[in-house]
Formats: sequence, C-alpha cells, structure tokens
Amino acid sequence: MTVLTRWEPFREFSTLQDRMNRLFRESYNEGGRDESLTASSFAPAVDVYEDEHNVTLKIEAPGINEKDLDIQLENNTLTVRGERKIEKDEKEENYRRVERQYGSFTRTFTLPPTVEGEKVSANYDKGVLKITLPKKAEAKPKQIKVNIGSDNKIVEAKAPSKAA
Repeated sequence: MTVLTRWEPFREFSTLQDRMNRLFRESYNEGGRDESLTASSFAPAVDVYEDEHNVTLKIEAPGINEKDLDIQLENNTLTVRGERKIEKDEKEENYRRVERQYGSFTRTFTLPPTVEGEKVSANYDKGVLKITLPKKAEAKPKQIKVNIGSDNKIVEAKAPSKAA
C-alpha cells in the first residue's frame, strides 16, 4: 500500500528552528547560572484585562495541579509560580515527539497602585487560573451629573443704593 504525504517545503525550517531554540535554551541553562535568575523555558500564556471594577489575569495552566501553584502579592508585585510535571507513566523511548513544555515557571506582574491587595482572589478551573484584582473605591470612575437649564440660575447681586 502506497501512502501519499503532502510535501511542505518550509516544514524543515520550522523543525530546524525548534532544534536551534532547544540547543540555545539548554546551553544557556547549563552555564552554571542559578535557574531562579534566568528566564524560564516554560512560561504559560497570560491574558490581562481591565474593567471599571477589576484587573483580571487569566493564565493558561493545563496539566498543573492546583497544589503546584503558588500566588503571592507583595509591594504591588504579583508573583505566580507553578510546575508542570512530566507524567512518568510512559517510558521515554516510547515517545516519538514531545511538544508540551514541562518544568517550573515564574511570572511576575507589577500592579498599578489602584489595586486593593487585601481583596485579591484566585480561581482555578479547567486549566485556567483566573486572578481577580479589585480596584480601590477611589480608583473607580465616578459618574458626575451635569445639570442643564433652570436648575442652575445665576443670581445677580444688586449694589445697595445710597440714601441722600
């Protein structure tokens, strides 16, 4: 039986780039440096958005146990640490390709001074870590009513007349 394979001329460039990236990453981490000071090879994607009440972070963390997540807030700096552990169920020689990244990560975010640190909450559901950072009351936008028309009458002051 003959199998047809679609020829993609640039596929090899992608594979070469992956190999070069892995080579540089491995040589950089084995240079005797402290790993906590170097850039992590695994950094989950983060969405940050803001509305009038909260600043919200959504961090993709599938395959990470909630006990392996650590969230700390100190001096307007939010630090999220975690680790995705490789499953030991399969022998390494059985793998044909490994694209998912494993290991520990650290993400640090400098928060605006408008965030109320005492009311921060975190929720982990379906592989997404959602951190909600409520804004302080004075930082929330206030609606100011503008009066138009007869409610704002200007009263003219008359000068007292001199008696002769």
